[in-house]
Amino acid sequence: MNYYSLNHQSPRVSFAEAAVKGQAPDKGLYFPELIPALSKSFLKEIRKYSKDELGFTVMKPYVGDSIPDAELQRIVSETVNFDFPLVKINDSIASLELFHGPTLAFKDVGARFMSRCLGYFNRNNNQHTTVLVATSGDTGGAVANGFLGVEGVNVVILYPSGKVSPIQELQLTTCGQNITALEVNGTFDDCQAMVKQAFTDADLNAKLTLTSANSINVARWLPQQLYYFFAYQQWQQADAPVISVPSGNFGNICAGIIAHISGLPVKHFIAACNSNKVVPDFFTTGAYQPQPSVATISNAMDVGNPSNFIRILEIFNNELPSLKNVVSSVSISDETTKATLQKVYEQSGYILDPHGAVGYYALEEYLKQKKNGDKGFILETAHPVKFPDVVEEIIGKKIPVPASAQHLLGLKKESVVLDASFNQLKDWLMR
Repeated sequence: MNYYSLNHQSPRVSFAEAAVKGQAPDKGLYFPELIPALSKSFLKEIRKYSKDELGFTVMKPYVGDSIPDAELQRIVSETVNFDFPLVKINDSIASLELFHGPTLAFKDVGARFMSRCLGYFNRNNNQHTTVLVATSGDTGGAVANGFLGVEGVNVVILYPSGKVSPIQELQLTTCGQNITALEVNGTFDDCQAMVKQAFTDADLNAKLTLTSANSINVARWLPQQLYYFFAYQQWQQADAPVISVPSGNFGNICAGIIAHISGLPVKHFIAACNSNKVVPDFFTTGAYQPQPSVATISNAMDVGNPSNFIRILEIFNNELPSLKNVVSSVSISDETTKATLQKVYEQSGYILDPHGAVGYYALEEYLKQKKNGDKGFILETAHPVKFPDVVEEIIGKKIPVPASAQHLLGLKKESVVLDASFNQLKDWLMR
């Protein structure tokens, strides 16, 4: 499998080159030259496959010859060695819980897969790779955990000061070793812009081997397909599901669409956004106009210029009508998010996090409008304990911190404070 740049000004590269480079020299995102078609027998017998077997089957065509089969099997096994339960909320809606990994968020899958791929690619390399990543919340913790202690890799995480939750901040600022957190006085969009500029800076690229662990990297983006397949293994309905995906940078839903194009049965996708509504507005007007990000209680989705949306457009040949046949997109306010979280808890006892609440409301409204008996599930992308100020006030009780995160509470935050200035970032990296 080779990968081409969506700017079409760079040579095609292997999976290994795409993963190590992160972004093409022409600043474009890499995209697979074809989307593999899964066999009908595989999909028919999907419930018989273990998570490891399923993961290897799905990822092998994308990795190609870049990683030997035995190594890829190990990487997949270590990536998905936790649960992905599909939990019923009511008769029409279930929750795919993606927070049972080490950092309590869906990004554990992509971060663990990518870290192990880079570890393999760097096994005989004397020069360190610097992973540079911007986070709006969960990416930083997942990347820090996934890459902690990986030889030959240094990780630098940029996050917006005061705009991530306490647990999220502890997860990315308490690791030490090869992980450094840069606390930026700005927004996630500022962090992302600084990272993107770093990849095109001649001085930095002459001194460092840079790659990204954001979902722009194919090794972090593509494995997110796997939990859509895990959900389908558990899906008990005759008809395919409607899937509502809380969407910020749009890597997650893009991976789901790729899985669907490969053959996974899906009735419809909903890109559920908060008040950052560049994509919902695009669906309405046909004009894609990035905006400064707006702070919300679903902070991991506070993205005003989602990087991965260009990949979704590529899948549908930049044809909005074709896209609308498969995907719809809506914007949900903080007030509606809070009301939804409260209603679901009172009616079912299920505790959503703010991102899951955005997804739930979008799915519930879609099913009401269609009135055709469809059922579906949301992607519950993070544990509600990561958002205690919002969730605990609404449900009226304290959320216990899971055992896997208890150790964080006694740790001291360590970060380097920077202004939202590329020059400050460059000076720090060049030191």
